[in-house]
Amino acid sequence: MKDRVAWLQGPSAHCEVTSANVQTPWRLVLLGAPGVGKGTQADLLNQRLGACHLSTGDVFRAAGSRSECEQSPAIKEALGYMRRGALVPDSTVWEMVRERIACLNCGGGFILDGFPRTLGQAESLKQLLDTEGIMLSAVLSYELAASAIVTRLGGRRTCEKCKAVYHLTERPPKVEGCCDRCDGKLFQREDDRPDSIKVRLETYERSTAPLIEFYKKLGLLVQIEASGPPDEIFDRTVVEMESRRIKVHAQKLWNAGENRR
Repeated sequence: MKDRVAWLQGPSAHCEVTSANVQTPWRLVLLGAPGVGKGTQADLLNQRLGACHLSTGDVFRAAGSRSECEQSPAIKEALGYMRRGALVPDSTVWEMVRERIACLNCGGGFILDGFPRTLGQAESLKQLLDTEGIMLSAVLSYELAASAIVTRLGGRRTCEKCKAVYHLTERPPKVEGCCDRCDGKLFQREDDRPDSIKVRLETYERSTAPLIEFYKKLGLLVQIEASGPPDEIFDRTVVEMESRRIKVHAQKLWNAGENRR
């Protein structure tokens, strides 16, 4: 998954991939509703492209295990909101991303997962990237019907001890209700219950619809059908990405020809 120490720990940490130099690095933003399999696709893209998987969720989880003196002001503020069960405001999340600008400048490219979540965050990100001279390659939006997401998340079960994740039909445990790894009891998370899933999807749709339009107008949006096994979705993703790269290259050649006239 690459060395992501600078992303996980902040700008004071040294990242061994900052010197990586790929001739044409992929710089991607991933969008997708809860349960659509976006995290799995990010991992597969990381393995295929070599670009770092920059997940904002991973930053918050890693920060919780570090001492307070090792936390940046933005991370301290974010953890304060999370401990109170409140949403971390846009401004705090943005500051956390902004202080990791070196990761966005990495020569190996990046796969940004979990940010932006709102139109305001997307606009701030665009302004920062424009200032730094960084161009996004594409924004991959994984699409799946709400009914399919409810079925997918509704069948998910988590081990109460080691937190391993199973699915009643797609990845069932060897013994019903019992974890294969540690024999722990499997349970259904509150946010995986049908009523909770519907609320999460409604919230996502409200915040993401403007994002879809924003990136569509910029010509960056690539919509991908997220049904089927992860490998099939990944193959679909690669085809769409290569198609976009060919179109962008052709457009550059066309523009160059027009400028010479």
